Amino acid sequence: MRSYHLFILYALIAILFGILIYQHNLEKNRISDQFILETPTGDKVELTIPEPKVRIFELPDKISFSGEPVPLEKQDVYERLEREIYVNVYWQSNMVLLMKRSGKFLPTIERILKENGIPDDFKYLVMAESGFLNVVSPAGASGFWQLMPATAKEYNLEVSNEVDERYHLEKATVAACKYLKSSYARFGNWTSVAASYNMGITGLKKRKEEQRFENYYDLFLNDETSRYIFRVLAFKEIFENPEKYGFELTKKDYYSLPLLRELKVTQSIPNLSQWALRHNSSYKELKIHNPWLRSTKLTVPKNKEYFIKLPVT
Repeated sequence: MRSYHLFILYALIAILFGILIYQHNLEKNRISDQFILETPTGDKVELTIPEPKVRIFELPDKISFSGEPVPLEKQDVYERLEREIYVNVYWQSNMVLLMKRSGKFLPTIERILKENGIPDDFKYLVMAESGFLNVVSPAGASGFWQLMPATAKEYNLEVSNEVDERYHLEKATVAACKYLKSSYARFGNWTSVAASYNMGITGLKKRKEEQRFENYYDLFLNDETSRYIFRVLAFKEIFENPEKYGFELTKKDYYSLPLLRELKVTQSIPNLSQWALRHNSSYKELKIHNPWLRSTKLTVPKNKEYFIKLPVT
């Protein structure tokens, strides 16, 4: 009877061992832990336990925003960055789609930032603002750069029922660059500039004066602005080290824009759908590549011109 019990025990151990080996082979990319199990007869069996599905990441030793170091030696700063990294890494669907969409829009944004003397890291601010989507905030901010109507008009963007250039990627990016330069002239450092993009130049200036600290990382701010820079930094860290965080996209995985042609328009278009058809395209393609056209028609004032993009046929 005793040997029968031992036979069952050995059989169970063998089955368990086989299951673990099978799981290990299925998940061969995981790091595994090993331990030794001693049977009642003194025999030793080595078992392999797969790593848990939730991975713990090692944060970078140092990170900067636009060349300005982040004081990770401060515990609260370290924890706030860690929070945003985990939140975004484990929101996998959002991060994958954000990476895919970046293939369509980042080249244009990077070029305009460089042309206007704005640090390249501000491309991650756009991700934090809109995720490369033409979203509208509850307050009425719109487009990739989430510009309010008054701010857009202040920086020479047209905002009307028919045309809203907050949705024009190139023009809105130029307008955002002008705002960022204005903010830099006030604060003198890019981290404060980025924070002011979220809460406004006046709001950040007031908080600095009240608390008598200039450094963003020393300020007590509202929850949104307190998390804002760290969300931007998280995007930077993940985008610059995608494989470290489990994102292994290849070149073909990224979205891309089709080859586009620009048509100059100097006369009003009463029906954009018919106009698109006359130019061997469709209303759908016109709206996709020109989201700044907000109506079914386009009124062109005297001495005014617009450029509409359509796919090359």
